[in-house]
Amino acid sequence: MNVVDSCGWLEYFADGPNAGFFAPVVENVAELVVPSISIHEVFKRVLQQRGEGDALQAAAVLTQGEVVDLDTALALSAARLSVELKLPMADSIMLATARAYDATLWTQDQDLQDLVGVRYIERQ
Repeated sequence: MNVVDSCGWLEYFADGPNAGFFAPVVENVAELVVPSISIHEVFKRVLQQRGEGDALQAAAVLTQGEVVDLDTALALSAARLSVELKLPMADSIMLATARAYDATLWTQDQDLQDLVGVRYIERQ
């Protein structure tokens, strides 16, 4: 199973320099777990940059994976990770979701680069 954090989705949609790193993971929807916060972050950024139509299309792509809502157990796990690893809220939710689903977290986020279960690529 795989979780792609929001920066990875945005890189993929923008066909950025690291899009190829994320493409095989994003396109393998059978193995894709999508934290609901990713939908929020990606929709918001695409809405700001490209408008409502593109934002809705991006959200539709994300929902092809297994969408995971933030419930109490996941929120508590994320909060623990946030304190333990000094992570921002969204990063801790991504990591907690990946761990809950025994998934690999794919990211360009330096805060996560050295953690077990994370596949990191430096931003170009």
